[in-house]
Amino acid sequence: MSATPIPVLDLSLLDQGPAAAEQFRDELRRATHEVGFFTLVGHGIPDDLQARLLSTSRAFFALPDEQKLEIENLKSPYFRGYARVGGELTQGKVDWREQIDIGPGREARELGPDDPAYLRLDGPNQWPSALPELRPVIEEWRERLEVIGLRLLAAWAEALGSDPAQLLDIFADEPSIHIKIARYPGVPADASSRQGVGRHKDAGVLTLLWIEPDAGGLQVEYQGEWHDVPPQDGALIVNIGELLEWATDGYLRATVHRVIAPAEGSERISVPFFFNPRLDAVVPRLNMAPEYSAAARGIEQDPSNVIHGSYGENQLKSRLRAHPDVAEIHHPDLLADALAAQAR
Repeated sequence: MSATPIPVLDLSLLDQGPAAAEQFRDELRRATHEVGFFTLVGHGIPDDLQARLLSTSRAFFALPDEQKLEIENLKSPYFRGYARVGGELTQGKVDWREQIDIGPGREARELGPDDPAYLRLDGPNQWPSALPELRPVIEEWRERLEVIGLRLLAAWAEALGSDPAQLLDIFADEPSIHIKIARYPGVPADASSRQGVGRHKDAGVLTLLWIEPDAGGLQVEYQGEWHDVPPQDGALIVNIGELLEWATDGYLRATVHRVIAPAEGSERISVPFFFNPRLDAVVPRLNMAPEYSAAARGIEQDPSNVIHGSYGENQLKSRLRAHPDVAEIHHPDLLADALAAQAR
């Protein structure tokens, strides 16, 4: 593989005066127009919180199976909770990881026959009774990363000559925050695949990824080649999702990426934070400066994975594909519709 194209950006430049802030916005625009990924330093997340996130995550995965399965996602109509190794699919193939999925944690809605199907995703989280310290750590993490996400969205809008309110308004009320705590166990030497997560684009707006120190495995497809994303202690890895591509008519491009599972005898902990608007939000097309509108490439549509401007529709599509076992139990009607759409 050739040298990484993934740039490193320093968020603290936004607090160092107008010239430094303009430098950051320009670097942000170029990074996500050209590559779609970057490493973010200067974000201000305390080292102590990062250490607690890692130790608590490891403590959960070290629990006996029966204590982890207390919150198995098969029990949740909202696709929340623990999935054992092989419990999630990408492109129809098994991902070699175990994980917990955590959402905003709202009350389930009472829905009528005419309500959009994606509203079924609103509901409570599941938390392990054997590890009560997990919830406060994750809630503190969520608060920190939500602030960073909003700063980045405002910076993108300004960098493109748009009014930040165009993006921030759809996050103002009940944003849909999805946190995944994932453990990639080592793959046996005789395994037929090392797919930690298969090649894909993220379905939402923005992803902020934290990876334990020195853990590699994340790869980005750029100019027809796969490139490793070098781990950097304490940094976040940031990428845009399909809906920011939608908002900019392809000027910013969501980038295909994957995770190679670690070798036998090792493991990898990562915590992606998916920052998205409320379920019923329709992502606007940004009013960009003329030079950026002229350089927009259009939406890169896959006929089998159509990008919608509606966040709820994108998220429901993603959940049904990733966890058909949960869908079969709780939403067989939606799963049947999704399979029929894929077959067309």
